[in-house]
Amino acid sequence: MTLKKLLVLSIVIIGLGAWWFFDLGSYLQLDRLQAGVAQLKEYRESQPLAAGLMYFAIYLMVTALSLPGAAIMTLAGGALFGFWYALLLASFASSLGATAAFMVSRILLRDWVQKRFARQLDSVNKGFERDGPFYLFTLRLVPVFPFFVINLLMGLLPISVWRFYWVSQIGMLAGTAVYVNAGTQLGELRSLQGILSLELLGSFVLLGLFPWLARSLIRAWQRRRSLAGFKRPRKFDDNLLVIGAGSGGLVAALIAATVRAKVSLVERDRMGGDCLNTGCVPSKAFIRSARMAEYRRRSVEFGLVASPPQVQFDKVMERVQSVIRTIEPHDSVERFTGLGVNCIQGEARIVSPWEVEIDGERRSARNIIVATGGRPRVPDIPGLDAISYYTSDTVWELREAPQHLLVLGGGPIGCELAQAFARLDVAVTLAMQGERLLPREDEEVSAAALAGLQASGVRVLTAFSPREFIQTGEGGIALAGDASGETITLAFSHLLLAVGRQANVEGLGLEAIGAGLNEQGSLSVDEYLRTDVPTIFACGDVAGPHLFTHMASHQAWYATVNALFGSFRKFRVDYSVVPHATFIDPEVARVGLNEREARAQGLEYEVTRYELSDLDRAIADGEAKGFVKVLTPPGKDRILGATIVGYHAAELLPEFVLAMKHGLGLGKVLGTIHVYPTLGEANRFVASEWRKARKPEGLLDWVGRYHRWRR
Repeated sequence: MTLKKLLVLSIVIIGLGAWWFFDLGSYLQLDRLQAGVAQLKEYRESQPLAAGLMYFAIYLMVTALSLPGAAIMTLAGGALFGFWYALLLASFASSLGATAAFMVSRILLRDWVQKRFARQLDSVNKGFERDGPFYLFTLRLVPVFPFFVINLLMGLLPISVWRFYWVSQIGMLAGTAVYVNAGTQLGELRSLQGILSLELLGSFVLLGLFPWLARSLIRAWQRRRSLAGFKRPRKFDDNLLVIGAGSGGLVAALIAATVRAKVSLVERDRMGGDCLNTGCVPSKAFIRSARMAEYRRRSVEFGLVASPPQVQFDKVMERVQSVIRTIEPHDSVERFTGLGVNCIQGEARIVSPWEVEIDGERRSARNIIVATGGRPRVPDIPGLDAISYYTSDTVWELREAPQHLLVLGGGPIGCELAQAFARLDVAVTLAMQGERLLPREDEEVSAAALAGLQASGVRVLTAFSPREFIQTGEGGIALAGDASGETITLAFSHLLLAVGRQANVEGLGLEAIGAGLNEQGSLSVDEYLRTDVPTIFACGDVAGPHLFTHMASHQAWYATVNALFGSFRKFRVDYSVVPHATFIDPEVARVGLNEREARAQGLEYEVTRYELSDLDRAIADGEAKGFVKVLTPPGKDRILGATIVGYHAAELLPEFVLAMKHGLGLGKVLGTIHVYPTLGEANRFVASEWRKARKPEGLLDWVGRYHRWRR
């Protein structure tokens, strides 16, 4: 315990001890106050300044220590000093005392409570960082809620001391005035309950509702103001118009059609968006071919004749396109038209909060969803614009294997493609500015990824800062600085940029109608995925913050439901459990916190780990490498996060996603039967490791003695 905490705790204990030892509470009873008011008035008349200061100090101490008696003190002030002087004294004493109680709670309890209930308080904290003063003001206006409880609770939450003080000063004024006024009529009071009649309580409740009503009126005014200057159509062509037929747009259109809304889906290029045509589908088909080539090299491990693969690169790329063509019908115009979606091919530009111009023709809708996705980011490096380069969008145009591929970027896309190309007999160099691959993961995960890429033949360069690119007849040369500041010259035949993605917001007309961007360059949206224009929503990469295909689908539900039914009820988008995976070998999958993030948040945690080298199925499949790692709060089985590195890691992750989403701990995972022999047993075994580390040794000793006695 720190010196500050010890000092505060000592003061509180001494104050409470004195209160109970000297029975000071007996003096703060209504009958005793009424009996002694004449004597107190005599003292006030003879010593007005001392009486005021003493009253102020006692009131402050009572509220600071959260003692019963604040109401009696307020009545006493009205009886002794009259309405206005008593209101001045009681108002400031109660607010300063409340702030002192707030500080006691903050110093002694906040850190422990925030660590102990970090997950449960996450959304509460975010709400209070944004609207804390508003909530506090509402509670202060309604004296039904005990003020001392409010003081202590607020000390645990992220609201500043100064804001707490001035909001309390203003918010408690009405209730304090009622009690002070009652004190001026002290002789007529029969009980404290007589002060707050049912009518008066109702008035306070209405007063407490006033800020909410005012807020609603302000929002309505802001909505009206944001839509001012645009003519609202008298009738609409659609209930919902969706721009972009990628993962988010397709799901949004499907949901709208399912609930019988009239919906139009506009796409300027190909249905299915990046995921089908240039992202998830082609990359995973490509990675599959690369894995088969690697298994061919490893055939001797499985008792087969060693036979190095003979890669036909053009055939590999043709298979990628074949996979796309096979999946295309799932996202086709024909399928979605059959489901009730009006599919439109063309370039969309938003011209008003309700209207979209599509290749010169206007179409109106009550609400619009922007789901235009993102694209690979191209860094601003001298000479890059004069050189031929590929991105994750265009690399699928290749039909001949590169002689030497330089991959710029050490994130998931760069790692996946670098390893796959290397396994298909391409010389690959992966260069990145950071110190390690997959920098958002734990260091041991980055180390496993590095070992996996190097085992596949990838040359990895870290601390690589490109300064210039030069075109040559054979491809190009990259000039870069290393960690020591020396210049590196790196020749390559082909360049692949994998340095991140950016939102597709250009050319949509969003700025002209008042829809702004955030610091990341994505559309600025609120917790309901609504943009600055209240009739326009967004989902997927164009909205962020998680640039995953499955997140676009997840957000699409919230955007669509809020757009269609937000007048009745709105749903805040849920980012509490977001899984992701990197499809390299060994595969990396994670949900929730890793150790790096837990440390950054100052959370206490325990790590339970299971090595896949012990798993029967992994051994049988020749894939006995990697681990499952789970973070839990100290002494508890609640899952804070899970990281899996190894064979089919992404397929093992959903059990932890389900457990976290529905509040199931490792005990429930351990108690679930898993088929033998499967990779999924790894999840049960890591739960078993958690249990074994916490077995009751003392009790087991007695059980052992019992068994010896039985023998």
